[in-house]
Amino acid sequence: MESSLEVGFLRAAEKAAIASARTMGYGKRKYSDQVAVEAMRDELNRLKMRGSVVIGEGERDKAPMLYVGEPLGRGWTEGEIYPEVDIAVDPLEGTNLCATGSANSIAVIAASEKGGLLNAPDIYMDKIVVGPTAAESVALNASVEDNLNAMAEAFQRDVDELTIIVLDRERHQDLIAQIREAGARIKLITDGDLSGGIAAAVRGTGVHAAMGIGGAPEGVLTAAAMRCLGGRMQGKLKPLEKWQEDRLRSMGFKDDEKVYDTSELASGNDIIFCASGVTDGDLLRGVRFFGGGIRVSSLFMSLKSNVIRFVDTIYREEGSKLAVSFT
Repeated sequence: MESSLEVGFLRAAEKAAIASARTMGYGKRKYSDQVAVEAMRDELNRLKMRGSVVIGEGERDKAPMLYVGEPLGRGWTEGEIYPEVDIAVDPLEGTNLCATGSANSIAVIAASEKGGLLNAPDIYMDKIVVGPTAAESVALNASVEDNLNAMAEAFQRDVDELTIIVLDRERHQDLIAQIREAGARIKLITDGDLSGGIAAAVRGTGVHAAMGIGGAPEGVLTAAAMRCLGGRMQGKLKPLEKWQEDRLRSMGFKDDEKVYDTSELASGNDIIFCASGVTDGDLLRGVRFFGGGIRVSSLFMSLKSNVIRFVDTIYREEGSKLAVSFT
């Protein structure tokens, strides 16, 4: 994609992070989501593209959303020929985390050429996510013990030195028991399995894998990040209720047992992934407000350019004079 689009996507994630960070700790999760959505939508509509949302957010909990099929960008209103882009968004991943001031809330956007991201239904997905070191060692259909032993061998360490991220949900009681029985450590998180999956693929976070059932749309976003990082994600659509089964059928998904690999979830050759920290987390620092400006920490990745950047951005308030400290 053109460099102007890359910069624009990063700015969209940053603006969504800033907007939601202003509501941090108010306990108003839907309001936090709403302002993030509005900020991201406004920035995306400035870009020279014909964008379409293939992964939206919020439908599952009736929150404000950038809806699936929504047109974004100047290409829909101007006569110029602009690139067609598929967009996956989660303007505020971890709405509860932002509302309570907890760690690991982020603003996320992924994009690819048209057809490059799976239009996954807004239901659940059983997942396993690992970084490059163990990318060829795991399989979703393998047992928990076998996957952990294979990961330990790939990392050249013992199983009891592995840390696995799991969402703290009742549905994961059996998974948690199997991980502990195999000897690995568990980091339970209340929300934000997308940020957990990304952390598993970045060295220095102390996380070696993410396992369990989370949102399918977040799975596609995670897969886009794994394509850029050289990691791996496998997922199986997991309808937990009758309406979710109906949603699958209506969208043409007929095989509940199919395991989607990374390149099926995010098949594009020109994938961009951006995440900006809202609250402090394992991967990114949260938005910091200070006299004269705002500081945002982001992760930017481009598959085509083979680039991974940790970006530290300062937005100066108009007329301000800053004494910048790089600490």
